[in-house]
Amino acid sequence: MEFIGSFWGRYLVHLIDILLVSFIFYQLLLFIQGTRAVQIVVGIVIIVLLTFFSQLLGFPVLNWLLQKFWIAGVVVFAVLFQPELRSALARLGTGTTTRMVIHEEMMVVNEIVAAVKEASRRQMGMLLVIERDMGLRNYLETGTPINGLVTRELLLTLFQPPSILHDGAVILRGSRLAGAGCILPLSQDTSLEKWLGTRHRAAVGITEVSDAWSICVSEETGGVSLAQAGKIVTKIDPDELRQQLVDLYRSPATPPKNPETTV
Repeated sequence: MEFIGSFWGRYLVHLIDILLVSFIFYQLLLFIQGTRAVQIVVGIVIIVLLTFFSQLLGFPVLNWLLQKFWIAGVVVFAVLFQPELRSALARLGTGTTTRMVIHEEMMVVNEIVAAVKEASRRQMGMLLVIERDMGLRNYLETGTPINGLVTRELLLTLFQPPSILHDGAVILRGSRLAGAGCILPLSQDTSLEKWLGTRHRAAVGITEVSDAWSICVSEETGGVSLAQAGKIVTKIDPDELRQQLVDLYRSPATPPKNPETTV
């Protein structure tokens, strides 16, 4: 027992401590990835460096100012990260974080498929982008921030002409509708079918520059398409779309498939 206690006190406790801290920082980085919090973190790092160098180089006024800032730092951080902290605490408070996330994602899938079905029936043009590991902040900034729950009613309202935002793309981040009316890069792939219009080429284009998935509903035919990794699957059945989206959340590496209509 004495050996175990000594080994724990000298080695094991420090190893576990380092692993726990590393895990916490890793989860924090994943949590803020692709959000405005990344810019805030960069700003905080810059202030930390300024504080260090002001002490090292002996700048009394700058050092005094920065010290006053750090005194109120906790309050400043709470204000800056209010949305992120609220979301994280809400998840922790349930005690079932993983189940809640999966439940939310399945609800999003159901709402997406319901909206796509209705848009296809009406022949309403629609372009949805599902953000994955790579943040899409640059494209979100070209549109209008929404930050609302993903519902079929909201999606159909945004894409219903003459809505100002109906010509752009909607970007989905997790269980939230992050923005609408977003401008996406157009694919320059010459191998794409000539009949594919601007909406379809934008659906492919965003998947060429990111790991996002995009869903497109044709305004002319009502056909549904799914794009990923620079490839597009056209004339996909809504039920097949549902399965593809379920596979996306369960196994992100799974590519869209429909051997009869893959472009």
